Amino acid sequence: MSLPTETETAASAPIIEKAVSWRAANHGVALATVVRTWGSSPCPVGSHLAIRDDGAFEGSVSGGCIEGEVVTEALACIRDGACKTLDFGIANEDAWRVGLACGGKVSVFVTAVDDDQATILANLEAARDAGQAAALLTDPETGRHAVWADGAIIAGGTRLTTTQTEALASRFAADRSGMLEDDDGAPMFARVYNPHLRMLIVGAVHIAQALAEMAARTGYDVTVIDPRDTWSTPERFPGIKLDRRWPSTALEDLAPDSRTAVVTLSHDPKLDDPALHAAFASPAFYIGSLGSKKTHAARLHRLREAGISEEQIGRIHAPVGLDIGAQNPAEIALSALAQITQALRKAA
Repeated sequence: MSLPTETETAASAPIIEKAVSWRAANHGVALATVVRTWGSSPCPVGSHLAIRDDGAFEGSVSGGCIEGEVVTEALACIRDGACKTLDFGIANEDAWRVGLACGGKVSVFVTAVDDDQATILANLEAARDAGQAAALLTDPETGRHAVWADGAIIAGGTRLTTTQTEALASRFAADRSGMLEDDDGAPMFARVYNPHLRMLIVGAVHIAQALAEMAARTGYDVTVIDPRDTWSTPERFPGIKLDRRWPSTALEDLAPDSRTAVVTLSHDPKLDDPALHAAFASPAFYIGSLGSKKTHAARLHRLREAGISEEQIGRIHAPVGLDIGAQNPAEIALSALAQITQALRKAA
């Protein structure tokens, strides 16, 4: 039996916020979380569903298949102040009745959220707002929560064993939520919230317009860098951060980290090359550059002449994107985002 785990999703944070706000408004609240999946499952481990005492809910634990059953059980938990684990699968009559016919199994943990637990969830929000790597820890026996952030428990009375702490570090590195077994085999569920993914795009070209929008929709905090005022305009990039500084200056200030992708698209060495030099000095998980094989060969010559090592040169994905036969800007952007996703997820 394998335990698939979840990559960090931007969607779960607003659900936590919703649960906290409902409780602050004196509603009874429960929080449902996917804690295990086997085989095919519409929602990954870590997916949340917040339920209010009047039956309103936010989020999803199955894409709609089992939500009705989960909401019914959650309302009972709110009334009783209880917690429970719900198991659905292909052999489960309720799962078939509510539509989980995809051939998988899913375990959903449901717990009532009282004032103390709402305060702990608010601490999770604060840690994430501060840009910290954080985890919501849940004891499936008691339903009590704790928050791990900045290398320590900052809310809740939970203590982790050395084995669990090491397992949690591995989950942060892999960006995946799941169970933490302690030395005695007692479970603790960790919902991992890494800092936001970022994408720094150099060159406000047509491909950048498509890539910025796609990347934002998949959870990236996107910044387009281009000092040319006529290119980097809010009209061309609605809702996207624009930085009109010289790329090397912008990248030095933005400080790409291990959750940052840097993509140069300007096709102008005056803009792209300084950006690449700055990216090489960072731990960015992806560096990609637009251009034909001939253009890239000329780029490599310039980089070698500038003293860039072969190890650093080998970090460049160029021509940018997976080879899917892309022809127009949107398709090229799609191929680039697919390659970035591959670099992020396959490495984990």
